[in-house]
Parts: sequence; C-alpha cells; structure tokens
Amino acid sequence: MDNSPIDRQETFSGTREVSDAFKFDEARLEAYLKSEIPGFSGPIRLSQFKGGQSNPTYKIEAGSGAYVLRRKPPGKLLPSAHAVDREYRVISALNQTNFPVPKAHILCEDDDVIGTAFYVMDFVAGRVIWDAHVPGVDKAERREIFHELNKTMAKLHTTDIDAVGLSDFGRPANYVARQVGRWSKQYKASETSEVAEMEHLIAWLPENLPEEGPAALIHGDFRLDNAILAPDRPEILAVLDWELSTLGDPIADFTYHLMQWIMPESETGVGPGSLVDLDLEALGIPGIDEYVAEYCEATGRSGIPDIDTYFAYNLFRLAAILQGIVGRVRDGTAASSVAEQMGARVQPLAALAWQYAIRAGAK
Repeated sequence: MDNSPIDRQETFSGTREVSDAFKFDEARLEAYLKSEIPGFSGPIRLSQFKGGQSNPTYKIEAGSGAYVLRRKPPGKLLPSAHAVDREYRVISALNQTNFPVPKAHILCEDDDVIGTAFYVMDFVAGRVIWDAHVPGVDKAERREIFHELNKTMAKLHTTDIDAVGLSDFGRPANYVARQVGRWSKQYKASETSEVAEMEHLIAWLPENLPEEGPAALIHGDFRLDNAILAPDRPEILAVLDWELSTLGDPIADFTYHLMQWIMPESETGVGPGSLVDLDLEALGIPGIDEYVAEYCEATGRSGIPDIDTYFAYNLFRLAAILQGIVGRVRDGTAASSVAEQMGARVQPLAALAWQYAIRAGAK
C-alpha cells in the first residue's frame, strides 16, 4: 500500500476513463435513456468521476446535454448500503423546493440495463473544492463559502418534510441509537483487524446517548466536497451524495459536519479534510464556537448540549464508514483508488472518538 501524501484536489477532481470493474453495455444504456427521459438524445460518451467512494458515479455527455449517473456497485454489498433509490427519492423531493440539488430524471431498478440499479440526474457545472481550507480564493470569499455551507445546512434541517412528501423517509425516533446499532453491525461485517477503541465505543455509546429533539431531514455526509459551488461566486448550486440521508437528529448531522474542526488531517490526505492547526482567523474561516452559534441562530436553538458525546458518536460512525470501504477492498467492490489508504484512518479516528467519550464521562 502506498502511504505517500496525495493532492486531494488532483486525486478526486474531474473524471477518468471508466475502470474495467465498472464498465457496462453503453449502447443498452443509451437506448434505455432515449426511451425513458423526454428529450434525451445520443450519442453518449461515458467517463467516471474520480471522487466516488461508495456508489460509482459517471458523467454522461449526450447530444441533449450532460448528465450524471449514480449506480450501486456490482458484487457483494453490505445490508442497506448503496441506497441509490433513497438518493433519487430525496433529490426528487427537494426539486420541489429552492434547496440546491440537481434535477433528478429517472430511477432504474432493473438490473438488466447496466447490471445494478442506478439513477440519472443533471450534471451541474461549477467548483468542487476538496480541501477543507478552500485554497485559491481570498479571505472574504472563503468566509462567505463557510457562511453558505452553514446556511444551506440550516435550510435542510428546517425543510417541511410533510410538504415535500418525505414524512415516511425514515424512522425519526431514536436516530442516534439506531445509527450506533447499524454502524456497529456494518463495522463488524467489514472488520479486517481488531481495533480496541471501536470495541469500547460499541459497548459505551448505546448506554450514553444524547437526548434527541424533533427530527428533521438530514444529509448524513454534509461537507464542502459534497457541494458544487458556482464558478464565480460563493453560492452552493447543488448538494450531492445523499446515500445516507434520512429523517433523524439534526444535531447529529450538524456535529458530523463539525468534524473538520476537531479531526486532524491524515498523513496521506485521504478522508475528509481538516481545519486542525490552521490559522482560521487569517484564512477568514469562522472558529467552531462562532460556526455553532450561527447555526443555532438560524435554526432557533439556544446551544448544543452533549456535544462531546455527539463528537464521539460521529467519529465512531466515520471510522465505521471507512472500515466499510476497507471491507469492499477485501471483497473487490471498492470504487476508489485510495480506498485501501482509508483503512489507515480507522484506528486514529476510533482513538479520538474514545477521547471525546472520556470527556463525556466514559471510564
């Protein structure tokens, strides 16, 4: 395994030729899209986005415009993972609102077309920034980008789920408890070596969960590189990667977004980016307390109690997600060229999670 540092922007930006493991019959796809999407015309050209870690993602350049296809990966899959049908449903629902998502066109659950279920949405042209500190922009724009992220997350968490037809999109009660149970099971199913801190967390978290307030529509993986920014201004044009979206605790979702303020960058640069050890004031990036206060004001909250427990939970969850990617390397279904490197992040994340658990009272 190559542990040399990567350039995140170079490694994850743009597209490449479709890898052999994820090729399929393009002519069959073209015929299907012509028959199902009004106004769709060929010929088509396919490429694969470099950044897709979980669901392989393709750019379709067609006579009628540019589209994006997200599919389940082929091969052995973990239970409930790679839920492209849920992604399609939530994007379609949000198309009814002014929340920034691409226009969804079609969901295909017929494996005969390309081998697995997939959906197609519009391609949104803009900037995807893979480094958390947003290089290449001035201080004022960087600050506005963080303000836009915060505002967008608050808008998501205050979406009227009944009005958009998502009142049955998940079981809103006991979200964190169910997530701990889900990721504990998926971690064990993907386990390649024993990590003591993960075992401690699997035992401690179910007995020390934060008290949850009203449920909301949550994203599950909201961060800068899952957003497309306008080419020329600090505006989010589209939020991507809705695989983990559901109804649940918005504070769990928001504190996951806060991981970049507390989680050190990996030595190799894989995994979510980090703001740790940066001069945030000089960069124009709000500190974590200011960022929390802005979110609370936008959502009508007085503060976030139990934040250390939420941090322990979210670091545990992220470690389990990355272990799942390692498991897919083992099973031959990983879509990312750096998936194996992500495995090196599991133990450090678990150790940091356990530190926050101790701060919250664990012994």
